[in-house]
Amino acid sequence: MLVNGKDITVHVNGVSICYDDLGTGRTPLIFIHGFPFDKSMWNKQFDFFKEKQRVLTYDIRGFGKSTSNQEDAGMALYADDLVKMLDALQIQKVIACGLSMGGYILLDAVSRYPERFEAIVLSDTQCIADSPEGKEKRFKTIEMIQAEGLNNFAEGFVKNVFCAESLENKKDEVEKIKKVVLDTPKETVISALMALANRNERCTDLSNIDIPTLILCGKEDKITPPAQSEFMHGKIANSKITIIEGAAHLSNIEQHEKFNASMKEFISGLSK
Repeated sequence: MLVNGKDITVHVNGVSICYDDLGTGRTPLIFIHGFPFDKSMWNKQFDFFKEKQRVLTYDIRGFGKSTSNQEDAGMALYADDLVKMLDALQIQKVIACGLSMGGYILLDAVSRYPERFEAIVLSDTQCIADSPEGKEKRFKTIEMIQAEGLNNFAEGFVKNVFCAESLENKKDEVEKIKKVVLDTPKETVISALMALANRNERCTDLSNIDIPTLILCGKEDKITPPAQSEFMHGKIANSKITIIEGAAHLSNIEQHEKFNASMKEFISGLSK
């Protein structure tokens, strides 16, 4: 039986996943959050799209209100959670949007479960693996968090994910995101950092993606820069790309109206 609402839990793959599920429609739209956030980062998308179709957001294991098993996390495990959650909810096919780490999870899922996706949106993400320097930086971040907790990490992180204009003029949004980071268990952040450091590249899989794909990226994104989005666009045959002005890594929050409009146009085009 379909249960609509917020903060619903479903037990899959050894953990309890917390999700929101509202609206009606033929093919559900599901959003996969980035690191180290939770489903609340999609509030402006959830509220916008639930009036037009069925929309789901969920907390990745260990984040938000979802539980974890202190396992060795990885993009494959996160992707398996996603697909097993869809199984539990008896959803055969979705339109999926993943931002940053959510994009890494989505690329992993699409490579192994292509039949479960009608279309995808890759936002502020990339297909490359961490460089040796990138891995080393993550390991040093882990050491810092282990030694002193999340305060300094959270402070530095928000400065990197927002553009200068947002940091100055959207301080409420910045503080909300910082609070989400600080409320995340230290162990979950460390586990996800290891997963990010050890993820596989997915660039060689891009030419196999044959479903409609929208690529979105903030013009000032320094973490997954527009050049990486352009690269993916060049490799995925049936793809469109939009570079969003006035946004950095969290384009869905910094310029939610532009983000939502791009997604609405893309989804509307699927039925034509």
